Amino acid sequence: MPLLQRSTRLAYHRLPTPFGDQLVPDRRLQAFHAVAKHASFTKAADALCMSQPAVTFQIRQLEEHFDTRLFDRANGRIALTPAGVVALQYVERILALSAELDSRMKELTGQHVGPLIVGASTTIAEFLLPRVLGEFKARHPGVVPQLIVANSEAVQARVAERSLDLGFIEGDSHLATLVSEVCCQDELQVVCAPSHPLASQSALALHTLAEHSYIGRELGSGTREVIDHHLRDAGLSPDALQVVMEATSPEALKGIVATGLGFTIMSRAAVDKEVRLGELVRIPLVPPLIRHLSVVYPRERIHAKLVNELVRFAKERLAASQRVASTR
Repeated sequence: MPLLQRSTRLAYHRLPTPFGDQLVPDRRLQAFHAVAKHASFTKAADALCMSQPAVTFQIRQLEEHFDTRLFDRANGRIALTPAGVVALQYVERILALSAELDSRMKELTGQHVGPLIVGASTTIAEFLLPRVLGEFKARHPGVVPQLIVANSEAVQARVAERSLDLGFIEGDSHLATLVSEVCCQDELQVVCAPSHPLASQSALALHTLAEHSYIGRELGSGTREVIDHHLRDAGLSPDALQVVMEATSPEALKGIVATGLGFTIMSRAAVDKEVRLGELVRIPLVPPLIRHLSVVYPRERIHAKLVNELVRFAKERLAASQRVASTR
């Protein structure tokens, strides 16, 4: 299922709905928001667990209330009208505030229950965050963490549109509407098969890498952005690397590199097991390539106590785990 559809579906489990026990602001607004996000009445109905005619009826009522069309329906496509664009900005704020109100009331009565929707970039989600969320769940049994995995660019976008409570990304956020706090540092190193010509080196300068085939991450990846920036700082163009393949996940990169096709540059934390088993080799760069990992959340949002606690808990645990990893 595409990330946008997955994350929106999860968000609607969390936002007030006419079928749950949470406060209902206005099902017309929920229907409008779902159609706007999915650009489809069918997908919106599925996300809201409603029939398509019911969604259509809610949209018609809302348009009659405002005495204007909110959607253009032409050639089988659905798009927001100028009035719809304005309405969406307010509806997102209304739904988010309603969810926050529900959360704050539960805090006052000691109820730490329900979904906590967290987004994370691929490297963080696969190698760093699972243990953190597991420990956090143990402390709060009534909370149901839901982890959405995507690259850093996509995670930021979902946090900004409020379909995620918070996100963990590589580097800083580029969105003015988000706050970005550094969690910990992470070192990126060259990774290759034991049979690769680079495997015998104890350290590698960037300019020596251009002589070998390179397997990299996709556009939008935080890892790729950090590597490209490091190359430019060293006076090299990212195009200087001989890219023979790209992959969208660390696991795919490791599998390709293990064949001997080329080398990659990735988090040292992502290859701990393979290095211990002798399946891969990692070599530090000179100068070292150090990046920071960050947590992001909406700038103007009134944060629930549970979200603030997860931010604090994750920062402590991630920093501690990276300190241990750096001693290995």
